[in-house]
Amino acid sequence: MTVIAKPLSEAIGASVTGVDLSRELSLETITEIKNAWYRHSVLVFPNQSINDEQQEKFCRYFGELERVRTTTVAEDHPHVMLITNAKDTGKPTALEDGEMMFHYDQCYYEKPCMGATLFSLEVPDVGGNTLFANCTKAYEALSPSWKERVIGLKALNYYDYGISPTMRPGGEIDPSIPQWVHPVVRTHPETGRKALYVNRLMSMRVVEVSNEESQEILQFLFDHIESRQFIYEHSWSVGELVMWDNRCSVHARTHFAPEKRRMMRRVTIRDPIPVK
Repeated sequence: MTVIAKPLSEAIGASVTGVDLSRELSLETITEIKNAWYRHSVLVFPNQSINDEQQEKFCRYFGELERVRTTTVAEDHPHVMLITNAKDTGKPTALEDGEMMFHYDQCYYEKPCMGATLFSLEVPDVGGNTLFANCTKAYEALSPSWKERVIGLKALNYYDYGISPTMRPGGEIDPSIPQWVHPVVRTHPETGRKALYVNRLMSMRVVEVSNEESQEILQFLFDHIESRQFIYEHSWSVGELVMWDNRCSVHARTHFAPEKRRMMRRVTIRDPIPVK
């Protein structure tokens, strides 16, 4: 196979052709895909036809699989989750409807996932797009004074899936809900590049400063990360597999009409390395 990665935007992402994900991949092909992933952070593989096992097998080229933790899933496929508003699947589903704020997956755990894949089974004709923001470029575009201000800071990340799965929660933080403190700026273990590691959905406060200063810092960083210059918006077609690097990019979902069917199959790649 000849791997061809064509950039999708100046901000982030590349379309990858020349690869059939239903087949066994050679070490050379896997290396080329990994290099493209580190370079572009988000990869889109169009015109694929893969089942649960083939999607799991592809993800295992990059690391161990992460069990689904936010909902009950089938024991024969504990790493596979359907993200859909369809009610007739006969399987547990998650994050069914509507818009979802920018977020890093699992940043409320000590070891957030390395990355994840979505395979499109059904898509609405309008909406339900996925936005990806390049948090490496967002960090590098900060002024020297802002870089100096945020380096070394840490933020509390918190996710109440049962009450507020898609929008930033209000009110007090429940100590029983998953949460973890991570650096505001992290370093990618493969590329060595720094990225902003906060997000509007789950980063609640900067722990070393006052509430007022925390709010100022986070609001500035959220708005900065979500600037159009750092974003690629993916409009889905059926039969696409999209994988993103969860160590340096955040993603969000645009609104779609609840009567329109949207079905994605997700498999997540575990990261054995804590955030640094």
